[in-house]
Amino acid sequence: MQSIFQILMMVLDLVYYIIIAHFIMSWLIQFQVLNVRQQLVGQIWYGLSRLLEPIYGPIRRILPQMGGLDLSPIVALLGISALRIILINNYAAFT
Repeated sequence: MQSIFQILMMVLDLVYYIIIAHFIMSWLIQFQVLNVRQQLVGQIWYGLSRLLEPIYGPIRRILPQMGGLDLSPIVALLGISALRIILINNYAAFT
């Protein structure tokens, strides 16, 4: 059972870092440091967007419109951190 706990923690860490990479990349695209017309940048951007849309979609439906400001990555990061805390506090159930 401890291996299930470690796998869950690893998956949460991976999703956390993917969201941070997507967040930073969105800022770099917005400030025109990166250009999505470049093939590699475009593939990475659209791949990350498709990968994270199942996470962001339900959050965007709940959050009110903020006039171009997307808070769904921050809410997703907070949710992942909360899940990590819950798993760590219930570690005894996995042993």
